[in-house]
Amino acid sequence: MAVSWGKIRAEEILAPANGRLVLGEDQMPVGGIRTDSRKIEPGELFLALKGERFDGHAFVEQALARTAAGVMVQKDWWREGKTKDRIRNSLFPNQAVIVVNDTLRALGDLAGWWRQQHRARVVSLTGSTGKTTTKEMTAAILGLGGLTLKNYGNFNNLIGLPLTLFQLDNRYRNAVLEMGMNHPGEISRLSEISNPDVGVITNVGMAHLEGVGDLEGAARAKVELVEKISTEGRVVINGDDDLLMKMAAPYGKKLVTFGLGWENTFRASKIQNRGLKGISFDLHFKKQSRSVALKVPGLQNVPNALAAAGVALCLDEPMEQVVQGLEGFSGLAGRFMVTSLPGGIVLIDDTYNANPLSIKASLESAGAMAENDGRIIVGLGEMLELGDAAISAHYDVGRRVARLGVHRFLAMGGNAPEMIRGAIDSGMTSDQANEVRGHVEMAENIMEDLRKGDLILLKGSRKMALEKVVNELQERSS
Repeated sequence: MAVSWGKIRAEEILAPANGRLVLGEDQMPVGGIRTDSRKIEPGELFLALKGERFDGHAFVEQALARTAAGVMVQKDWWREGKTKDRIRNSLFPNQAVIVVNDTLRALGDLAGWWRQQHRARVVSLTGSTGKTTTKEMTAAILGLGGLTLKNYGNFNNLIGLPLTLFQLDNRYRNAVLEMGMNHPGEISRLSEISNPDVGVITNVGMAHLEGVGDLEGAARAKVELVEKISTEGRVVINGDDDLLMKMAAPYGKKLVTFGLGWENTFRASKIQNRGLKGISFDLHFKKQSRSVALKVPGLQNVPNALAAAGVALCLDEPMEQVVQGLEGFSGLAGRFMVTSLPGGIVLIDDTYNANPLSIKASLESAGAMAENDGRIIVGLGEMLELGDAAISAHYDVGRRVARLGVHRFLAMGGNAPEMIRGAIDSGMTSDQANEVRGHVEMAENIMEDLRKGDLILLKGSRKMALEKVVNELQERSS
């Protein structure tokens, strides 16, 4: 039987965390793990993380005062901490103090141990674009067959993923976990912690290049998942991504591919763009074939759906459940979310994040959705974390916008001039392509030139917060 919070004792987490009990009782029940002292519940263990801008050790006494089961702290802090005597004298009965070399490492090790105590099938996903949508599609499919855990928001890193895994209990049949990264080694560590039955790599593109150097560095970082997955595990991988396939091949793991090419294990044919109604295609796997009608627009959602289908079919879910789950998926806010403004104007909110690969996909999808006589207006925020490739990447995006035949192009952020220069060099006029200084100015420029049937696409890196432009347009149009 799987372990459960409240029924395990402090002594049971010592070995997984490589920790040592220095105060309190090893029989103290532990009701959960928290890293935020403000949210600690009675009976939970507070794990003090030390980061560049914060140190959880400053809140140890606060957590103990809230009747935590105990605290887990770093050995160096415990040796040097001036509060040691106060803690020793003020412990409630049986509260435990556990010391470890590195609390972040211990957090991951504990989560990995907790994962192994449960029968849930674990899916771990990474990629430069599409991983969140693929995660949600996968969870939608698997959720039809049993309770499915998934991580939310930014809980896809070395802190958030372990905290998500701690939510596993006997009820869950599946866990679908997105893995983000900024530097080499992160996917490796997250894969160690989650130990997936199925791994997914959606693609590789120019994202987080500051941390990985170049496109090949990004690919190497993604395929850390392939390296770390067990020999019994399988990796669902984008077979149309030549660089990714090249980097993954040497590890000799079980690769199952998805894509549009006929040689892929999971592939799509007869793709039809139904505009605001979504995308339809035929899904092929071995000798099986089914028609799928996605509610969500955007051609980039076809490979996302194929990857999600691949996971479910690798886990032996029936094809009918795959189709039902995909067709029930209704999209995510900020990720190519299509709405209508008065006057037959289409607004595409793709503001959650951006990199060159995702902008390319969004522009292609927007172009495919535009009516024959409809104009396209594009508002972009700059792309961050591109390192030495930033100038050329923004210039290329501007060129791509121009090649789409966009009527109006507005760019914001430190690299906006490069985007505008690329657009003008590729044929747009200075009246059509302009830099703007803020969200309100972008919205005003869009509003002053709108007419019936126009399509607006807004996209930018998370810190650019272009959803503020979406809100401005909706408020001004109401």
